[in-house]
Amino acid sequence: MGHDEPRNSMLATPLQIGSLRLETNLLLAPIAGWCDLAWRMTVRRLGGVGLACTDLLSPVGLLCGSEATADLARTNDFDKPIGMQLYGSDPALLADGARWCVDRGATVVDINMGCPVDKVCKKDGGSKLMTIPGTAVAIADAVRRAIPDSVPMTAKMRLGWTDADAEHNVAGALACQLIAAGAAAITVHGRTTEQRFKGSVRRDGIRRVVETVGERFGAYDGTSAGGPPVIGNGDVRTPDDVMELIGQTGCAGVMIGRGAFARPWIFRQAWARQTTGDEGRVEESEKLDTVLYYFDRLREFRGDANALFKLGQKISWLGKDINGSHCRPLKDAIREARSADDVYSAVQAWRELSVRSGAESLSEPVGIADE
Repeated sequence: MGHDEPRNSMLATPLQIGSLRLETNLLLAPIAGWCDLAWRMTVRRLGGVGLACTDLLSPVGLLCGSEATADLARTNDFDKPIGMQLYGSDPALLADGARWCVDRGATVVDINMGCPVDKVCKKDGGSKLMTIPGTAVAIADAVRRAIPDSVPMTAKMRLGWTDADAEHNVAGALACQLIAAGAAAITVHGRTTEQRFKGSVRRDGIRRVVETVGERFGAYDGTSAGGPPVIGNGDVRTPDDVMELIGQTGCAGVMIGRGAFARPWIFRQAWARQTTGDEGRVEESEKLDTVLYYFDRLREFRGDANALFKLGQKISWLGKDINGSHCRPLKDAIREARSADDVYSAVQAWRELSVRSGAESLSEPVGIADE
C-alpha cells in the first residue's frame, strides 16, 4: 500500500486508552505556556475534546510544594478527563510525581519523551530520553508500578533525535519497549529533535511506529481487547489535516497543540467531520465569545493583572481566525487594555462593527489591513 493511499482506520471511533474510554479520538496536547486550566476549559467548552493535558510538570516542583508548578496542575470537575504530563529523568522521582498527580485527580499520567527544549534535554529529560532508552524504560516501569492499574500511563515522543534515528525507526522500537513496561498508549510527534518545529511532519515515520506496534502487540481495534493505540501529532491545523493524518498513518487518534491556538474549535469541527462529514461553520460571534470566556477564566484563576498580560500575549494567536485575521484594531485594543472593562469594551466595539459590516458571512474582511 502506498504511503498516501487511504487505509482502514479508526475514523469516528472514540479512543480507548487502557480501561479509559474517551468520547472522541482527539486530544489537546501539553504545550508549555498555554495548557493551564483556563485554556483547557476554553477548549473543552467548544466540544470535541476526548482528553486534555496539562502543561509539562516538574516532579521536583510538585513534591517541593512549588505554587507555580501546582498551579499548572490545577484542575476541576469540568476539566475531565485530564492527563497530567511529567518530565525528568529520575525514575524514582517521576514515580513520586505520578502518585502526586493521581492523588490530585489525574485521569492519565503521561511521560514527556518528546520536548526538544535545551533546558529539559540538558538534564536528560524530554526527547533526550530517546537516546537513553534504558532510562526511558526504567521510568515507564517505575511510574506504572507507582500508580493504580485504573490510571493509564502513556508517553509522548518524537521520531528520534536525528534523521538517522527516524530512518531506523527508533521511535517504533522504543514505543514497543514502553508498552511492554506498561504504557497504555504512545503519542508520536512526526519530527526529530534536531528538527524542533521546522520542516514538515513526517507522516511516514508515524505510520512506521503504528505498524511496528501493531506487529508486536496486535492491531488497535478501538477496544481494550486490541493492541495499544498510537496517537499522531504535528502540523494539524484543520479538520482536513486530522482526516489525512489518520488516513495516511493508521493512527488511532490525533493530538492537537499549536493548531488549537488560532482555532480552539478545531476539535469540535474535526469530530463532526469524522462522524457526519460536515465540520460546520464557526460564527464570528462565537469566536469573540471564546476570547471573552478565556479572559474570564484567566481572571478567575489568576486575577485581573495577570489575565490582561496573558490575553495580550495570546491575542495574536486567538485573532488569527477572527474575520480571516483582519482584526488589527481588536488586537491592538486588547494589548493596550488597562482594565477588564477595556477588554470587554474592545470586544463589544468589534462585535458591533462586525455586525454592521456583515462579517458573519466571512465573505470579506471588515475593511481593515491584514497584519
